Amino acid sequence: MKNYKMYESSDKMISLIADNYNILQSLGRFGINLGFGDKTVQEVCEHENVDTYTFLAIVNFSINGHRDIDDASRFSIPTLLHYLEASHEYFLNFQLPAIREGLVHALDSNDNLARLIIKLYDEYAHEIRLHMEYEEKTVFPYVNGMLNNNVVESYDVETFSKHHEQITLKLKELKNIIIKYLPSDIKRNNQLTTTLYNIYNNEEWLQNHAMVEDYIFLPAIRLLEHKYKQDDITTNISKMINQGADSSEILSDREKDVIISLVQGMTNKEIADHLFISINTVITHRRNIARKLQIHSPAGLTIYAIVNNLVDISSVKL
Repeated sequence: MKNYKMYESSDKMISLIADNYNILQSLGRFGINLGFGDKTVQEVCEHENVDTYTFLAIVNFSINGHRDIDDASRFSIPTLLHYLEASHEYFLNFQLPAIREGLVHALDSNDNLARLIIKLYDEYAHEIRLHMEYEEKTVFPYVNGMLNNNVVESYDVETFSKHHEQITLKLKELKNIIIKYLPSDIKRNNQLTTTLYNIYNNEEWLQNHAMVEDYIFLPAIRLLEHKYKQDDITTNISKMINQGADSSEILSDREKDVIISLVQGMTNKEIADHLFISINTVITHRRNIARKLQIHSPAGLTIYAIVNNLVDISSVKL
């Protein structure tokens, strides 16, 4: 039965566990060790270098189903990544193997139906592993890239959102087959019942894990992605302006004259007549300008000329 109290940073950590022991799993995912005495949630989190707001958001969501996130911008992305990565480690390397071992001990290896059940479970485990490995190899590095200003431009969080789906069909089949059709003797029945109970628990855990990603992780990453792209645009504009100012010094006076003429809309022939040079010389100047500035379009040269005060914006036909 759920306790619908909203936990706060001033609550004692041991009180949270007393209300709902499922919080113990969350503690492990955050890297919080036991032995914290009567410390409050905030005191424990600060001692373990865990963001308190993020911890409480996940706990209140996981335990009490609280989905009204006050401010997704307050989430600590490193804390979220640590939680999700530790969850994967726990599920892939402990829970999945433990359930399989329980099935093997509970089932008769000489029974064809038992072997089919193991096979069905292995297919389910393989799908879960592929799903989580995708996140570890693609999603988490993408997020870390944004945190370190080294993002993969060809990827975005919506790609992850579309890829992200719960894999539960095979697990439901497995539970139903065990309950409806699998005979077991008294010696194996306790082991089988325990394993089935663990399968139910892990199905619930996996659904909760997916919802944490949907309702907490994804909104936080969308905000990070938006901020990164806005910062990236600002940085690129700044680079362009600064680079343009520096580059103006390496242009010859004649190359500047060519840029001014181009901005005013002149053709190569008109520029040649205006500057008393040949058309081939104009073309050569244009090539040198493009090479030096790495700007090839008339619009780009217009921006360059305005930024570097080669022309007045009022004289430019926009």
